Amino acid sequence: MYTILLVDDERKMLDLLDLYLSPQGYHCVKCESGLSAIRYLENNKAELVLLDIMMAEMDGWETCRKIREFSNVPIIMVTARDQTFDIVKGLKLGADDYITKPFDEAELLARIEAVLRRSAGKRSIIDVQGLVWDQEEHKVHFQNEDILLTPKEFDILGLLLKHPNRAFSREEIIVSLWGYDAETEERTIDSHIKNIREKLRQAGFPIDQFLHTVWGVGYKWGK
Repeated sequence: MYTILLVDDERKMLDLLDLYLSPQGYHCVKCESGLSAIRYLENNKAELVLLDIMMAEMDGWETCRKIREFSNVPIIMVTARDQTFDIVKGLKLGADDYITKPFDEAELLARIEAVLRRSAGKRSIIDVQGLVWDQEEHKVHFQNEDILLTPKEFDILGLLLKHPNRAFSREEIIVSLWGYDAETEERTIDSHIKNIREKLRQAGFPIDQFLHTVWGVGYKWGK
């Protein structure tokens, strides 16, 4: 049974979502604030989060950003705001999809099913010539020897590995991993890339054959 975390500061909306989803076999957990949702996910597992944007204490954008600091759980933003800017902002912060209020029950269920299917198909372990990036274990090793990366180094390496031959700008990396409103400087990415190269090179992996600087753009992974 899939667990869906419902996050909305309106109790009536939480009860309505539960009424839609429970008969379909989903186990619903209700949280009335972004903070309580974060605390739940820090200690419990959920397969998907339905997250309202317009909440009083911590809005859905900030909640999404904080969740993405430690979890890749799929997130669908539920909002009454349907302006393109709001939708793009949510997706850039790490949301997987969105649905606007008032929504049709059938559409909501279809979007949930689609996101869960995509999530099940995501690669959690990537192996490149003996270099293994394991998302579930949050570990990297080469020829069975662990390589100790910081959380952000691990995430940057994973982002590049998941999109081989795609050049990412420093800004794209920051938005993908820190969030849309992050104040991280672009030179921070250069420092992380330098550390990744050094650590993988010391482990014996031929990193210079794979991790490339694309001048005027950023970085990419590929031969």
